[in-house]
Amino acid sequence: MKPQRQAFFDLLQSLNNAAQRSGRPAARLLAVSKTQAPAAVAALADQGQKAFGENYVQEAVAKIKGLAGRGLEWHMIGPLQSNKCREVAEHFDWLQSLDRLKLVAPLERLRSGQRAPLNVLIQVNVDGEAGKSGCAPGEIDAIAAAVADCSKLKLRGLMAIPEPLPDLELRRAAFRRLRQLFDGLGSRYRDIDTLSMGMSEDYLLAIEEGATMVRIGSALFGPRS
Repeated sequence: MKPQRQAFFDLLQSLNNAAQRSGRPAARLLAVSKTQAPAAVAALADQGQKAFGENYVQEAVAKIKGLAGRGLEWHMIGPLQSNKCREVAEHFDWLQSLDRLKLVAPLERLRSGQRAPLNVLIQVNVDGEAGKSGCAPGEIDAIAAAVADCSKLKLRGLMAIPEPLPDLELRRAAFRRLRQLFDGLGSRYRDIDTLSMGMSEDYLLAIEEGATMVRIGSALFGPRS
């Protein structure tokens, strides 16, 4: 696990350096642990990483149960199907991929009142890519209003996966558009504090444009096989 440990500390240093350059607080690191073995997640948790992102509900729930008691924070970052609302409401701390109004009511109904509210980010298809998850920018307000009316969901901000264009300035433009949407949302709701954008290839660019959380997988765990 030594290479992973070094990658973790190198990444933390990179985030701190980026924060200093941008004059902003350091972005939170979300370790994307999809397809990774529980032992790899545990090893990273032992180094101090507490927030992990998963794409597949069944795989994630097994890890959540197997690593219970470690104080880890679990984020659902993959597309959410209606038939998986119960598992997400019961087991996760964050849902970063809410993109349809019809999912709000079942999540609210199925979240236990004994748990803290489920933190929610609205996923935006900021580039309008066909077939990609995420709501259109014009749908943000309706989804946000529905979440804000819930007692067991807490609206925290926006998430997006911009198109991985080779021209970094085009990616920058997408990040900038998302930041503008985020700022607009924050002017209407008081708890908006999380802008999740940027991955292993472009997280520094995302931070320059205002990301408060970056989702890193391969730079921590290595390429997926």
